[in-house]
Amino acid sequence: MDPIVIGFISIAVAAGLIFAGMYVAVALALTSFVGAWLIRGEFDIASRLLAQAALDSIASYDLAVIPLFVLMGNLMTISDIGADTFKAANQIFRRITGGLGIATVAANALFAAVTGVTIASCAVFTKVAVPEMLRFGYTPRFATGIVAGSGLLGMLIPPSVLMVVFAIVTEAPIRQIFMAGFIPGLVLATLFAFAIVFMVKFMPEKAGVVRLPVDEELLSTWSVAKALGPIVTLIGATIGGIYAGWFTPTEAAAVGAAGALAFALARGKLSWLSMWRASVDTGHVTAAICLIVIAASMYSRMLAMSGVAAVIGDSLSGAHGFYMTVTFYVLLLLFLGMFLDSISTILLTVPIALPVFLQFDANVVWFGIVTILATEAGMITPPLGIAVFAVKSALGNQTIGIHEIFLGVVPFFLMTVLTVALLVIFPQLVTVVLR
Repeated sequence: MDPIVIGFISIAVAAGLIFAGMYVAVALALTSFVGAWLIRGEFDIASRLLAQAALDSIASYDLAVIPLFVLMGNLMTISDIGADTFKAANQIFRRITGGLGIATVAANALFAAVTGVTIASCAVFTKVAVPEMLRFGYTPRFATGIVAGSGLLGMLIPPSVLMVVFAIVTEAPIRQIFMAGFIPGLVLATLFAFAIVFMVKFMPEKAGVVRLPVDEELLSTWSVAKALGPIVTLIGATIGGIYAGWFTPTEAAAVGAAGALAFALARGKLSWLSMWRASVDTGHVTAAICLIVIAASMYSRMLAMSGVAAVIGDSLSGAHGFYMTVTFYVLLLLFLGMFLDSISTILLTVPIALPVFLQFDANVVWFGIVTILATEAGMITPPLGIAVFAVKSALGNQTIGIHEIFLGVVPFFLMTVLTVALLVIFPQLVTVVLR
């Protein structure tokens, strides 16, 4: 059988197995192994592919970023840093129309810079911000939509687990991926804030009759500084250290994990049990991602052996222009995001799409940020909508239905798509920090 035909069949089988519910690493590894066996016609070659992929992908210094940043995020969650950050942000934006919503977005942006996981942000701010927004007149739909939508910042503002996975799969520099995500993250957060103000002013039937919490007790400047101190310190030490060139991403992750541990101990929030749970959760996440990285390496090598990526690249670059290709790619990511988690979507599409965009001389880092942002949108779209279900799970309020939360995130989905369009039209928003 022709290798290209085998490659296309392997892609279809892998997608089918993942859609059917098979674990993504198993689906990719199985189809890659069988595909390589059929292409080369020798079992030994397929076996060596598995062994070499496991060695090359896991024996990577950069991979240590994942457990260290995940541990940092877990320790920050234990320390109740998210709640303090929200209180401080609320103090700053309290006199602005839609200030509580903007405070939620701002706190989420800061929290994203020390966790890199959307689900963690959604869980924290559902418990902290939603009750406050409901108390001041926000509708349940709008309040939960703000939390689920702003949770997307966790995957775009560095450090982000999704960025690390993309960098390892494509062999792109992790430091550059981290640097490039900062400005798009700020753009997205700003658009979210504009959407909140617009809805509060012009769509009160959707947002609610929002009252400003101006009569609430003011926090002192020292209290605000104390609340923001830990998170600002960690952001400065990790992300600031990477941008300044003081640390590699792995070294910055180690500094961040040590700092988060110190803050958890200093605040008296850490017990032997909570430390054990944080460590076990870190191990679970790391092991799962390592398996996925191995499978993704096998998948990429099998596709290269089949020649599928080259065929797709030649056909698209010859028949369509750059913007048509980008549009098709983004629509594909949005569609897959309705049914698959973010990592599965990236692993299925990036090995095929990257060679296509390289033929257009696209920047790999720009391609990565666009991919991550478009994939993120799937986290708030039905039927999967992981961020929406995370909010619903954390609510503990049966009167707010899942359909209400999905309706609430519509403005934030539109702002996310608008941000993708801005990055396509103005790629300098991504690449300017790389110069």
